[in-house]
Amino acid sequence: MTPDRPNILLITADQWRGECLGRLGHGVRTPHLDRLAADGVLFHRHFASAAPCGPSRACLLTGMYLMNHRSGTNGTPLDARFTNVALETRALGYAPALFGYTDTSLDPRGRDPRDPALATYENVLPGFDPVCYLPEDPQAWLKWLRAQGLPTPRDELDIYLPVAGYPGAGDKGPSYPPPVYGAEQSNTAFLAGEVLDYLETRGGRPWFVHLSWLRPHPPWVAPEPYNTLYDADSVPGFIRRDDREQEGAQHPWLAFQLGRSGFQAPADDVALRQFKATYYGLMTEVDEQFGRIVAWLKANGQYDRTLIVFTSDHGEQLGDHWLLGKSGYFDQSFHIPLIVRDPAPAADAARGTIVGHFTEAVDITPTILDWLGLTVPLACDGRSLVPFLRGRPPANWRDAVHWEYDFRDIRGAAPEERLGLTIETSNLAVIADARRKYVHFAGLAPLFFDREADPGEFTDLAAAPERAGEVLHYAGRMLSWRMSHMDRSLSHWHLGAGGPVFRR
Repeated sequence: MTPDRPNILLITADQWRGECLGRLGHGVRTPHLDRLAADGVLFHRHFASAAPCGPSRACLLTGMYLMNHRSGTNGTPLDARFTNVALETRALGYAPALFGYTDTSLDPRGRDPRDPALATYENVLPGFDPVCYLPEDPQAWLKWLRAQGLPTPRDELDIYLPVAGYPGAGDKGPSYPPPVYGAEQSNTAFLAGEVLDYLETRGGRPWFVHLSWLRPHPPWVAPEPYNTLYDADSVPGFIRRDDREQEGAQHPWLAFQLGRSGFQAPADDVALRQFKATYYGLMTEVDEQFGRIVAWLKANGQYDRTLIVFTSDHGEQLGDHWLLGKSGYFDQSFHIPLIVRDPAPAADAARGTIVGHFTEAVDITPTILDWLGLTVPLACDGRSLVPFLRGRPPANWRDAVHWEYDFRDIRGAAPEERLGLTIETSNLAVIADARRKYVHFAGLAPLFFDREADPGEFTDLAAAPERAGEVLHYAGRMLSWRMSHMDRSLSHWHLGAGGPVFRR
């Protein structure tokens, strides 16, 4: 690899809602990301292509929709035949370095059933070198904490427990007290430090770093001072019906989800508002550590050699529609941030732009490959965003956004028992534009929302006679989307007289 090759810094901050950036007028403090947006391009209608973590990251890192890569749940294997951004960039001599995790479920074919890699969904996407692997079991971070003299619990995840007897906690929710570690010892700070140590060893040689931060993903416990940075009484309210029962009446799937442990928002508004305040605190902590990395890049003359992409894998319901986590069809689970800073002089005219076109997680891999001058694999469903970075938006860009959610339960069969579905019908797909949203379930009734009149998406109009034409129109658009993005492995080849012909 020649030394004049650029660097790539791809950052995902897990479970970050798309509106939560200071530059978009939100109350969360993100000054370093705001400066990046002012020096790059902010895509404010950017959406995850799937949820939860494993499927969404498969979309982001392969550029493929879930309907094609088929890694639909945390634990559904990703077919080994698919390429990805790491494998493709190795062709240029990069050794893509992973700090954090990719939540990849490996292809079990050809492996012994006793292979430990098949006992977890938290493996590393092929092509990445796990320089600092930090899955849910945070051994690397705990080892670092012990080296600093901080005692760590026998149960590793207890490291996140809030300290007992914290002053002022009596009137706050359970996520108000901090953990035993300080801000300089958090896993967010730890990973930032590991990245900086790695960059110091490169000696100016080109690099590709994928930094995958856990935060602001739960557990919602923030170290001081981030635990008190936001007042729970001042955070925005919740988009929801008066109670869970009214909310669940919208659709059988929603009632099913609201009855599942781990997805229910607590009825205690004090606790829920504190969750939100702590969530924002964790975002500001990520922003501070991001600023630390950017400061190093600038001090070492690498900022103007580095493509920076900041995004998330999916959003978070955070009490809206009485849900926690990420699932289903509401925007809160899928609307995520995307900021891209192109260092090339050709991007100067677009700096500070806020793009209102719909963009999707599947666009990230094509963008990186196109920016490097590589051919985008035919399997990619997304499109390069480089024209937006250079101030030349394409004339034929998509006018709607799409995502998918597969809620099959291989081990427990809950959707089959509770909703009368099969494995193959336990899924949904969404098409949404600025005006309407259509949700298609493989085995349940559809949903249709008027987003202009009903931005909270409380009223399902799918069965309204006066909306039948619109529902049919959007169902047809979804069918066309799926038909035009079916597997293309061999569909662009033709065999005949004169030999094989390939057309992109």
